[in-house]
Order: sequence, then structure tokens, then C-alpha cells
Amino acid sequence: MTINHPLPQKISDASAYEAAGSLFSRANSAFRNGKYSAAAALYEEALDQSTGVMHRQIFFNLQLARKKQGSAVKLNALKLKKPENVEDFYFELIQEGNFFDQDWYLAQHKDTHQITGNPLAHYLEHGVELSLNPSPDFDTAYYLSKYKDVATSGKHPFLHYVCQGHREGRPAKPFDAHSILDAYEVEEACYVPRLAADAPPVAKAARVIAFYLPQFHPIPENDGWWGKGFTEWTNVKPAKPQFDGHYQPHVPDNLLGYYDLSDTGVMRKQIELAKQYGIEGFCFYTYWFTGHRLLETPVDNYLADPSLDLPFCICWANENWSRRWDGLEKDILIEQHYSSDDDVNFIAHMSKYLRDPRYIRINGRPLLVVYRPNLFPSMKDTAVRWRDWCRNNNLGEIYIAYVQSFENRDPADYGLDAAIEFPPNNTSPPNITHSITPANDDFAAKVYDWRALVENSKGYKRQGYKLFRGVNPSWDNTARRKNKGSILLHSSPCGYQEWLYNAIADTQQRFTEPDERLVFINAWNEWAEGAHLEPDQRYGYAHLEATRMAQVRQLTSAPITTSGLAIVIHAFYIEIFSEIIEKLHEIKNLSFKLFVTTPHAQSAEVEMILQSSSFPYLLLTVNNRGRDVLPFLKIAGKVEQEGYAYILKIHTKKSRHREDGDIWRHDLYNKLLDENSIRMALKRFDSEANLGVLGPSGHIVPMNVYWGSNAPTVVSIGYRLGQVPAKIKRLDFVAGTMFFARMQALRPLFNLAINEEDFEAEAGQIDGTLAHALERIISISCSSQGFELVNSGINDKKSNNTNYAFVQ
Repeated sequence: MTINHPLPQKISDASAYEAAGSLFSRANSAFRNGKYSAAAALYEEALDQSTGVMHRQIFFNLQLARKKQGSAVKLNALKLKKPENVEDFYFELIQEGNFFDQDWYLAQHKDTHQITGNPLAHYLEHGVELSLNPSPDFDTAYYLSKYKDVATSGKHPFLHYVCQGHREGRPAKPFDAHSILDAYEVEEACYVPRLAADAPPVAKAARVIAFYLPQFHPIPENDGWWGKGFTEWTNVKPAKPQFDGHYQPHVPDNLLGYYDLSDTGVMRKQIELAKQYGIEGFCFYTYWFTGHRLLETPVDNYLADPSLDLPFCICWANENWSRRWDGLEKDILIEQHYSSDDDVNFIAHMSKYLRDPRYIRINGRPLLVVYRPNLFPSMKDTAVRWRDWCRNNNLGEIYIAYVQSFENRDPADYGLDAAIEFPPNNTSPPNITHSITPANDDFAAKVYDWRALVENSKGYKRQGYKLFRGVNPSWDNTARRKNKGSILLHSSPCGYQEWLYNAIADTQQRFTEPDERLVFINAWNEWAEGAHLEPDQRYGYAHLEATRMAQVRQLTSAPITTSGLAIVIHAFYIEIFSEIIEKLHEIKNLSFKLFVTTPHAQSAEVEMILQSSSFPYLLLTVNNRGRDVLPFLKIAGKVEQEGYAYILKIHTKKSRHREDGDIWRHDLYNKLLDENSIRMALKRFDSEANLGVLGPSGHIVPMNVYWGSNAPTVVSIGYRLGQVPAKIKRLDFVAGTMFFARMQALRPLFNLAINEEDFEAEAGQIDGTLAHALERIISISCSSQGFELVNSGINDKKSNNTNYAFVQ
């Protein structure tokens, strides 16, 4: 692996320090809603828990909130004096952002440089020349060396950062893995089983395409170079851990096993998995050497069998083959020879794929991918030959993209249409080799921190050309390179989900044309590079599930076609259902529809009550399983189909095991089934874009206090939603599963593909069932969508009820 490009990084408020980040997020929400006093208070609280760049960003926002309050204060604590030659604009930014640490600067440099006047003036006049720094969070020499545009602009690097750089997310000092990446908890490996075969297919927020390696069947050339029967598995099987905790070997799960790709039955299973988990298609590597092809059997079998119906495209892996496995010019096994005739022969041969109806197209143009355009004598001339041949042979226009494996040039330089990111190539994650203890003295591998790639995805740098994002589930090529490989440590399915989630979001923002919303995964089956979505015995289907859930979480909201409120009721106790209907009759001049579930045995009685109520309704009969939660999951699709944006979820709670069960229920109903409460809830949802779940006052409790016996199940399902245990524990949830909610906040919950068989048979359990776990997952679903769960009372702050009145 070549790692040769600096990592553009944006320090993320919510990820750098989770505790302060949560407060910062709430403060930003209050600020957006004009609650400047509340925002200032939250910023002050967050300030106490933050350091470094995040501290300065919070400080900057705090001053803005104070200004909006009309009570901006002078920053006397900074003791700054304005240098005569600095414009007021810059000086105010320096003060507001707290960018210059006068006390630190004097402590570092006063004696050495005999500073007697204005410290800020001294830094601005002499700092660059003397390589001085204005604070521990800005490295003058680093900033100039890293950003050539700043170095050549003639502008002072510090003033550039104050005015522009920090807003662009430019790092102001060398990357410090410990200050940022430690915030990413690496969860314990959790095996995720495959979804049921009848799980509904996921809607796609982007066209996710996975690179596909065909080297899983013997060929004569590999037999001669590496030994009889060589395939990729020959490297994968004997791989050994190089240090304590090193995940090797990667062992495939039983569904596919150590497969042979000459068997189309294997490809059929791969397609089933890809479809089930929301993958648009495969990008097959193809190997062409002046008319001689290698490893062509899988893609040719694919072409010959129309029943293999997943879309596909091809990528010409146009490197020499060598014994080093890295495309470098050493001990070449088979060499590329480029020519104008070969250009034509190549495109003519590949046209059989490009014409196939399954072939991936962008706005009708077949997508052809090139791996190393810089190896051609003139990629631009080759592209012209390819395009001319396709036009002259009834293929029309083609779409040519290249993989940024070793370079980051504008594709127009090569006459191409787009570029494709190919991580971890061309990235620069921190080298953490020093942090591991090798198992053997001959260890010569390099170890990097994979989490930096996730962090980078939170602040993507925009390019001036078409660029398709790339995501990598993990990377470790020691199966090929043994003790001399490259290892990206700390990868995880949760981190991968977050990265893909961010990549899809960025893609949606940059491309308005759905056909161009492509995201590439490296890779579907690079087992010898530790980069595979295919299931293994350690994580199971976790990376596939992460792919699916990243799509679910990034889907745009379903069209809102119905005004008013959907009231979802599980009617188990008839007499209490009648009580609910009576309370609803007290509500005047509000539009709502009832979505009611009830066990089969009492459906007729419930229907009679509904018919006499005069309310519009939909009734769904269900089995007596999963309490009120499974029925809610079953009817939620009906609510979404009818275009409701907001719901009120209630049920006929009785809690017969408790003496205060009726008191509990009445307290919930009084705070939810009340006209003023409903009006207030709808108003808040319309005005507060960040609001996901609105729980009844006094019934919002901390997750880590009220785990009960549900923690393992909650953590396991939270893992599927891309949420690590440390984050889950800091959440609150609504005790009693009655609340107002935005449908978008619950989309991940609705897409968990949980079946009725997953729920325990009803036996009067009071804790520890799947229904009890999902009561808490509602909050995790909301959080995973970036929404907040808040109290329905006038006070907008979350309840932190550690002495819940209705707990036993």
C-alpha cells in the first residue's frame, strides 16, 4: 500500500470529545432556534469540558450567543491590545475565537526573544521568521508547509487561519491521533447473523458499488508463478497474527467458505447477499496484457448467465504483475505494453461487457474504470480512441473514470469524466507502529490508525472535478506481505458505517442527478488485504449490515402527503382502549387518524369501538407477541405509506404486576392525550428541525441507570445501527414506550428487519425481552439519525431522571 497524500482533516466537535460534543450540539440547536440565553449557558458548560481546537470553537460560538443576547462581554481575560498595523476586522476575530494565547506566548518566548511590548504585535511581526507559535494549537511552520496556497499568497498564516482556515477545517498543527482518535471507541467484535431471507430489500440512498477481485480460482499462469492450485486463499489461510490482538487469519463464514469462482453457484450467493444489503453492483477487476487476459473466468461466466442479475462494470487493473503485490517495477511476472493498436483491441474486446443490459451506466453511458492512467503513454489519446471506437460501433458515449490509487489529478487532465477515491491508498493516517509489541523480532510492517479515515470523512475537501467517494471496511495485507505488510488498526463495522454514512451524505449534496450518486467500496472480497464485505467468522455479516444501515440512515424523508397526526395505538385491554377513545373525543379542531393494532381474538370488539368513534382509522390484527412493540413495527409501514410525518404512539398499558400501574398509565395519558400537549408537540416538530422524539415529562430516564437485564441485547442491536456502547450509555430513553416522534427519526428502527419469531413467547415477563430492549433502541434510532430526544415539558433540557418514580 502506498500512503503518500496528506490527510485533510476537519476537527469535529461531536467526535473529538464526546461529553463536550453533546453539550455543544444541544447549544447549537438552541442557538438555531433563537434561544440565545440557553445556548450561552450550554456553551459555557461545554467549555469547561473541552480543550484545544474544540475549546476555541465553543468559545467563538459562546461570544456569538452573547452578542445575540445583546449582552456581549469584553474579553478582559485575554488582555489583548490591538497592534497598530492590524485591521479591526482581524483583531476582533482573534479576540472572539480566542486564537492568541498571550500568557502561553510570553511563557514560551518572553525571555528568549526579549519581548517587552505588545505580545500579539511581536508574534505578527516576527513569528513567521522565528517559527514562533501563537498558542499550543497553532503551528506556524506546519501551516505554511502544509498549505502551499497560503505560503504563496503573501498573507500571514495566522491571519489566514483566523479569517478562513479554521472555518475550512484545516488542521493548524500536525495530526495528533491521541487528541482526536481516542474518541472513537473500538467495540469488541460482535458477530452479526444474516438477515432473514424474506427481509424487505433496502431502498438505496446512493449507488454503492464494490470492487471485486476474481483471483479465487486456479489459472495456469499462477500455477507456474506461485505453485499448483494457487488462488487468493493460498495467502489468506496461513496468515498469522503479527502482534497481540492482531486479527489474523480472516476466515470466511460458512455460507461462502473458501469458494472457487469458477462455480457460478458461488456468484449466485454473492449476488443474493449484495442485493439483500443494498449494494448496487460489482466492479470486476480485469487483467489485459496486449490481448492476453488473466482471471477472466468469473466475469465471462457472469456475462454468459443472464440469471446473475446484479449490475456490474469493469476496471482495467493495468499494472504490471510482480512478486511484490504492489504494482511496482520489481521482479515482473507479466508486463504491460501500450500502443494505439492495443487501445483499440482492448475496447473492442471489452465492448461485449459494455453492451450487456446489466452493465452499470451513468445517464445511459457505460462506465469504464481505469486503475493507473499515469502508466499510459498518453491516457488522453487512449481515451479519445476508446470514445471514437464506441461511437463508430453503435455503443454511443461511454463514461470513463479512474481510480485514485496513486495520484489525485483532475480527470480532465487525462480526458476522463471522473475520479474514484480508493482508500486507504492516497491517505495519510497516523503511523502508530510504536504502539504495538511485535510477536517476532523480524517484524517490519507499518501500522496505521484506520480511525483517521473515518474522521476525515466528517470534513470532506471539495475538489473542482467530479469525484466519487470511496470507503474501506478495513485493511491489512500481511496475508500477502507477511511481516512486511501495512496494517490499518482499529477498524470496525461501526466506524465503517459512519464513514459510508458520511460518504453518502456528501454524495447526495454534490450530485443532484441520482445516476451520478455513486460510492465505491474497497472491496467486496479482497481477503488477502483484509478488506472484504463478505462475511467472516469474526464479524459475521456486520459489514454488510453496516452497508445496509448507512443507506437506511441517509435516505431522505418519505414524502409528506398527509397533514395532521398519526396516532398509533396497540389495543390489548379493551376497557382501556375505550378510555383512550373517550380522551380523544375531548380533542377539538385537530386532524388525526388512528392506526390501531389488536390481537385477533378481540378484533371485532375493537372494530366496533372504532366504527362508533367517528375517527378515521386503520385496524391491523396481530398475534399476541412482542407486547406493543412488535405491533408498532408492523403498522409503521402503513403510517409511512400514508405520508404522515409525525406520530403519537400509545398503548393500553395496565402493568398488572404493579400496585401503581393505573397511576403510571394516567400520568402518561395526561401528558400525551391532551389537546394542548398535541398542539405543542406538532408546533415543536415544525419549528425544531433537530427534534426526533418528544417524551412525556418525568418519563425520560438515563440508559445506563435503567439497563435492567437488557444491556447485551441493546448493545448488540445498537451495534447494527452503528452506535458504540460508550455513546449508547450516555443516551436517555422514554420509559413506557409512549411518545411523540418524527417518523424520520425511527427509520433505522423500522429497517432492522426484526421478525415475529425473534420475540419471546408471552409469559408475563417484566424485563429482559426483545420488546424491552427495543423500548431503549427507539432512542438509539433517533440519535443515529442526528435527532434529539427531549422532554415534552416547557423546559427544553433533557430530563436526567435517576430516581424514576415508576421504577421497581
